[in-house]
Amino acid sequence: MDLSTLLKPDAVKVLATVTSKKRLFQDLGDIAHSAYGLDAIQTVDALQERETLGPTGVGHGVALPHARLHGLKTVIGVFLRLEKPLDFDAVDRQPVDLVFALFAPKDSGVEHLKALALVSRTMRNAETCAKLRANTDPAALHAVLTAAQGAQAA
Repeated sequence: MDLSTLLKPDAVKVLATVTSKKRLFQDLGDIAHSAYGLDAIQTVDALQERETLGPTGVGHGVALPHARLHGLKTVIGVFLRLEKPLDFDAVDRQPVDLVFALFAPKDSGVEHLKALALVSRTMRNAETCAKLRANTDPAALHAVLTAAQGAQAA
């Protein structure tokens, strides 16, 4: 499993202003719909339901919202870089500007956990996050994310 199979280039976006976590989830649902054909309402509902179990802001300006959805065949991702950081109830209470959302099949077990671990390792890398914050071009962001994994494996 690698990030290039989880993340389509058109599922990487830069958003100028997101005013709330609810609005962020709506944006994630819209992007998941346009990039992968997911039902936007089902996607938003699943993200909000998961978030009630505990915030997915993991610290250092990074959030990893995730949800399981009916009808998916494989784990997929959406990456957002927020130009204006958003209060996300992160564990370190810092606002979030890098969001990597994962969507997995409802019955996926190990694959979902492997994907979450892969994304988590990638987003814990300070150098990768610095490069993501220095770019505003979605194609460059996708390249940074997919190259980051190769660099970690080497």
